[in-house]
Amino acid sequence: MAGVVLITTEEAKLPEPKELASSRAITRGPRIDLSDLESDTLHSPIHFKLIFRAFGGASIDLNTLTVTYLRGPGVDLTPRIRPFVKPTGIDIPDAEVPPGNHAIRVDLRDSQGRPVTTNFIVTVTPN
Repeated sequence: MAGVVLITTEEAKLPEPKELASSRAITRGPRIDLSDLESDTLHSPIHFKLIFRAFGGASIDLNTLTVTYLRGPGVDLTPRIRPFVKPTGIDIPDAEVPPGNHAIRVDLRDSQGRPVTTNFIVTVTPN
């Protein structure tokens, strides 16, 4: 493996979640934008990039960030991605992820305490 291991093969073998909940309501809170992660043609290593946006004069509170691989049980990916986190988002140019469907949840708050939760599925096809 050439890049940063985001999800291990052993973690990918854990049971999948039964359902995904998402908060896609209209809010003044922060927003998390995916950057090509929901493409149908991802091969490992992937470019794992999320963009954080705050509104109304608030800023992103990076101390509240958690990234969870949704499996049974959930796997906290936050320590693995922490070196790649900036106030503008997460940018891992070479994240190693095994082939398959991977559900990920990102939670964070802005400086005014407003939360956002984003769930998404990354589908990695074999090389």
